[in-house]
Amino acid sequence: MSTNPFFEHWNTPFETPPFGQIRPEHFRPAYDRAFAEHAQEIDRIAADPAAPSFENTIIALEKSGHGLSRIDLVFGNLAASDTNDELQSIERDLAPLQARHWNAIFLNAALFRRIEELFSRRESLKLGAESLRVLERYRLDFVRAGANLVGGERERYAQIGERLAELGTAFGQNVLADEQDFVLPLQESDLDGLPDFARAAAAGIAKERKLAAPYAITTSRSSAEPFLQFSDRRDLREKVFKALTGRGDNENEHDNKALIAEIVKLRAERAKLLAYATFADYRLADTMARTPDAARILLDQVWTAARSRALEERDDLQAVVAAEGNNFPLTAWDWHYYAEKLRKERYDFDEAEIIPYLQLDKMIEAAFDTAHRLFELNFKERKDIPVYHPDVRVWDVTRGGEHVGLFFGDYFARPSKRGGAWMSSFRDQENIDKKITPIIINTCNFPKSSPALLNFDEAKTLFHEFGHALHGLLSNVRFPRLAGTNVARDFVELPSQIFEHWLEEPAVLEKFALHVETGKPMPKALLEKLNAARNFNQGFATVEFLGSAFADLDFHALENPVDIDVGAFEKQSMERIGMPSEIAMRHRPTHFLHIFDGDGYSAGYYSYMWAEVLDADGFHAFKEAKDPFDPETARRLHDYIYSGGGTRDYAEAYRLFRGRDPKIDALLEGRGLKAA
Repeated sequence: MSTNPFFEHWNTPFETPPFGQIRPEHFRPAYDRAFAEHAQEIDRIAADPAAPSFENTIIALEKSGHGLSRIDLVFGNLAASDTNDELQSIERDLAPLQARHWNAIFLNAALFRRIEELFSRRESLKLGAESLRVLERYRLDFVRAGANLVGGERERYAQIGERLAELGTAFGQNVLADEQDFVLPLQESDLDGLPDFARAAAAGIAKERKLAAPYAITTSRSSAEPFLQFSDRRDLREKVFKALTGRGDNENEHDNKALIAEIVKLRAERAKLLAYATFADYRLADTMARTPDAARILLDQVWTAARSRALEERDDLQAVVAAEGNNFPLTAWDWHYYAEKLRKERYDFDEAEIIPYLQLDKMIEAAFDTAHRLFELNFKERKDIPVYHPDVRVWDVTRGGEHVGLFFGDYFARPSKRGGAWMSSFRDQENIDKKITPIIINTCNFPKSSPALLNFDEAKTLFHEFGHALHGLLSNVRFPRLAGTNVARDFVELPSQIFEHWLEEPAVLEKFALHVETGKPMPKALLEKLNAARNFNQGFATVEFLGSAFADLDFHALENPVDIDVGAFEKQSMERIGMPSEIAMRHRPTHFLHIFDGDGYSAGYYSYMWAEVLDADGFHAFKEAKDPFDPETARRLHDYIYSGGGTRDYAEAYRLFRGRDPKIDALLEGRGLKAA
């Protein structure tokens, strides 16, 4: 296919993907060629008659597969952010082919022998620290991917990988299908209690979905959660809540329970092939936590304090229900609604008051300004760079006049985009033969309205994902295997979560939290109310997160998960920890994309809490310096956390930044929880 853009050089600014030329039919031919070319590159490395050297083996591996990577990053982003039936069909077909391709590499005995030989004499190779690190990582990657297996075990390992790829793809597509299927049309009479921003968002959804009704709610969190928070209609809150939490669990063609059972079983089998007792043991062996027990110790320590606080909050909300003359017991679809009422009563704080001050454009500016003050980065919007959807924006990122990378922002919800928020890339940073700058993207699901306004949690999400983006943009390493976010799962959330803290800094809010109509800054009195109410409902927020984290570990700590009844197992997991019935997990298993749509966070959802220990303790370094933009602290944060990628041990990286190991005290203080 001579007109296939993946077969040509991209003559676009910064060699960005030419999205206007890329069509679904281009992907399969491009993948076929890229798989074949990469396989040939691997064969040449494995069959090289010269003795293994760092140059002809490790660097050669680092230089291989660039064509495949270019296609993968484009396709993966489109399949997640702007999919359609054609792309989903391709995604299903590709999943086992991709797994088969990588299995063939990691199970290539001749290639692994070369890596193993280099590793065995690594001390005599006189490698620099980064080169030694990448050699160690490659060797570990191969071992963890089954390179030491022989005979039938190798074949079975490969079969499991292909099947898991199919199951993960099906899981994600099922969740998206349930999200697309549910829409709740509303009339004006159904909007009692909704503030103007929520009404505008609901009107935008109805218009986008081309409904006969003037308003609508979907299961996108940016749509559902404000409705649960403000709607006076308890019957409609129940419908929205059950649709939100029931995704993938509707006994329809999109039901995910059978997929979960098979995924958990196959993961456990794969771990046993590699001599691990459970899949959780396998996954955590290459993290900061090292073991499931270490992760559970942290979760248990926070759980005790969080559950106690959540039960107090429950009783307080039940009292509000009673004070209104109602005699029904508080339910999960009541919690947000009555919590908002109690917060307004207790702190004279109504979240609807701050939303007009949180304009999306101004919050983007705030994130950019924070990055400038910390790391001297500058952002200039570019209109000449191709994008895959009209909503996507692009900025050129520079420092001292030198190009650092490109930043894409895709902020609005749409039916073709999976739920949630994430950072990804169209190109990763490297510097083997020449400097390759990164192309980073943030994808969110904010309600589209004019002007676009955010609630405080959505503004924190923007800062969180931009923290990930900075991790990719500021990467300054030689090898792509170690670049940017290619770090342990329980370390990768540190750059994102620590960046959230700057949103709460008065200096940032006073400058960028400007009223959408008057342009005036948020009044100090309102800012003081916001800060005073910051720890309100933190028992609930912590418990709903921890419920998901415990369920994740419980599924993956099973030694012999045969014929799992997923619904019963979920119930048992929550009963074990004493989950309050009035609080639902943040992510129930049937729509838990983090752990079942691929295995990125499988047995690793705890890592958000692990990283919160690091980020809360780490931000205290700025407090100790009495300046949220202290130059020396910012320099250490840049050098050891944001730009170093995976070039050193993660605990060492943290100590170099902080001067010591982290302490849990700042996390408990930040959430307003008492230590157990």
